[in-house]
Amino acid sequence: MLLGLFAFARICHWLVVIWLMFLWPPKPVQGQTFEFKGKRKQQTMSFQLIKNLIVIPVYINEKGPFNFILDTGVAPLLITDPSILDSLELGILRPIKISGLGKGEVIEAYSSNTIDVDVGASRMDNVPAAILKNDIFNLSNFLGIHVHGIIGYYFLNSFIVKIDYFGHRMKFYKHEVKPKIKGMAVPIELILNKPYLHLPVLAPNVGLFNARLLMDSGASFALSLESIDSVKFPLPDSNITASLGMGFGGLISGHIGRIQSMKIADVILENVLTNYPDYADGAAKVLSTGRNGSVGAELLRRFHITFDYRNSMVYLKPNSALKNTFDHDMSGMEVYMEEGKSNRFFIERIEADSPAEDLGINPGTELLEINFKPVTSLDLQTIVQMLKAGNGKNVVLKLFQDEEIVYKVLTLKKRI
Repeated sequence: MLLGLFAFARICHWLVVIWLMFLWPPKPVQGQTFEFKGKRKQQTMSFQLIKNLIVIPVYINEKGPFNFILDTGVAPLLITDPSILDSLELGILRPIKISGLGKGEVIEAYSSNTIDVDVGASRMDNVPAAILKNDIFNLSNFLGIHVHGIIGYYFLNSFIVKIDYFGHRMKFYKHEVKPKIKGMAVPIELILNKPYLHLPVLAPNVGLFNARLLMDSGASFALSLESIDSVKFPLPDSNITASLGMGFGGLISGHIGRIQSMKIADVILENVLTNYPDYADGAAKVLSTGRNGSVGAELLRRFHITFDYRNSMVYLKPNSALKNTFDHDMSGMEVYMEEGKSNRFFIERIEADSPAEDLGINPGTELLEINFKPVTSLDLQTIVQMLKAGNGKNVVLKLFQDEEIVYKVLTLKKRI
């Protein structure tokens, strides 16, 4: 599942939910895997990590490179930027409908089985793919780089894949190599070509229960809890109302709170920041999987991860980020970079009852400086980090708002 139009902008906690409701083969047919060219058996490649999301270069029909998010929460290849279609020479495309989480209508898209994909030195021909008719997510503005799509199951199922979040490196091996794998072995359950974990979770107003959670590297939040026993998941007493992003079906609303703890193998994580999507926008549409929610990249990035889909196993080795606290955005404003305009940053949305709202900052305002540093010298990730620097800290903003330049002192506030 992936990141979308990002109706909220807490640091590294973007919720993007994609549910592909059209039918794809539940298992790849014979030969539908990525294969190395020649005698190569393994490869190491670097990736960009932006907002917790892994972005890798992908070639399609020998054109590219295109920026794709590596996402365990999607099965077919998804092209979100239809502007690349003319260069790909795909021939006849079949119209399809995609529906998903949110309040809106179904989305028009196309399907294709004539897409050949190269990732590094590996290749797969005739990859099942969906192509959005319109770029509804506008991912490029919110990541600060041009994003063309999402890749998931077919690549991850083809290899043993090691992800080093800290070093921004990915290694992938043919299964017969049997590389030495370090970390805690955790079983996964593949449902509709997506990995699920079964983890004990201690949640307010629920107690201890065994949660079935989608392992979702394409969602920037830490944890999302949606339903339990086929009803809405109970909210903790301490929570804030929030917009949780955009799905195919439109805006997803809900709340943000925390759970007491959850356990992954021998590791206990406490006070985990948690999204609670409104039931009608979320769990009511996906009860067929029996899932309780999702584990996202804000949690996953605390481990070195090795995926072995074919043996239904994932290996987790804690890294230096394990002890980091789970922090929510403390400014209450969503910042994005407008693509094609060199390092120009704008405020997309203001959360209710937040420091940004209290200061009278408006959506559409351009951000010029933070703490007297021109934003032209900063990237989006750095800006978002500065807006969660710590409860009670002051941040000096230079803004272009209502046709004039103004300075405002924003006092960061931990709201949950």
